[in-house]
Amino acid sequence: MKNSLLIPLLAVLSLTTAAQKKILVYQSDFGLKDGAVPAMKGVAMGVSPDLKIFDLTHEIPAYNIWEASYRLQQTAPYWPAGTVFVSVVDPGVGSARKSVVLKTLSGHFFVTPDNGTLTLVAKSLGIAEVREIDETRNRLKGSGKSYTFHGRDVYSYTGARLAAGVISFEQVGPLLPKRVVRIDYQSPVFENGMIRGNIPILDIQYGNVWTNIGDSLLNKLSLRFGDSLSIRVSKSGVTVYEGKLPYVETFSAVPLSEGLCYLNSLLNLSFALNQGSFSEKYKVYSGPEWTVTVKKSK
Repeated sequence: MKNSLLIPLLAVLSLTTAAQKKILVYQSDFGLKDGAVPAMKGVAMGVSPDLKIFDLTHEIPAYNIWEASYRLQQTAPYWPAGTVFVSVVDPGVGSARKSVVLKTLSGHFFVTPDNGTLTLVAKSLGIAEVREIDETRNRLKGSGKSYTFHGRDVYSYTGARLAAGVISFEQVGPLLPKRVVRIDYQSPVFENGMIRGNIPILDIQYGNVWTNIGDSLLNKLSLRFGDSLSIRVSKSGVTVYEGKLPYVETFSAVPLSEGLCYLNSLLNLSFALNQGSFSEKYKVYSGPEWTVTVKKSK
């Protein structure tokens, strides 16, 4: 009888401590030229010196909420459940946008303004609960007169308290409906022998163009390596690039400077030049307003 009671109790305790892994991951558009990021980390250390603090990136282009959303989706699934992400790309700081913590069905936590940053993780990882940060309880002491650095005063402080187990998820603040602010973009779809998708991001270092068209959807075209794809890339409905590219396993399958299609590390369809920048050559970039259509060439 005692054991039968103990097992459910342990399960409950496991759930309540899901966020208390002491892992805190930061993302921002602050860069590292000044003291903003160290200030946020200092606040976290003040909460608990036992925290394990990591950086996702602080090189999100200024005010680019969409890219912040993508980098969270790209990275979060590889971190353990219970990891707390603090993402601060907040052009509306001080405005009426809500400060929230999203708990996903995967057990990850995201502390951020609800301004579109959660668009992609909410869809890919699922929404378990959303809570609004109660700043009367979860705000750095003495910061009440500061209105423009919520990354330090609210998000880092709350994220650190949650990751360290100082507060439970329920103590973040009031429960909100299971929805977040979303940025509109083209989800990948297969219709009439053609796939339509979005260009969410670039492989910035090399100028490769990444789409959100996954390998499972691509299989509907019955492609084999060596086949060609007809591609059209548009921005806000205006065609920017149109052409045919071979679908290959590796960059070396084509001559230097030649174009190709391949599956990137996330198993999404991508376009590149062998040792060149596809993005720079064809002026193809990324964001929610960029769309791509692909079909198998005859």
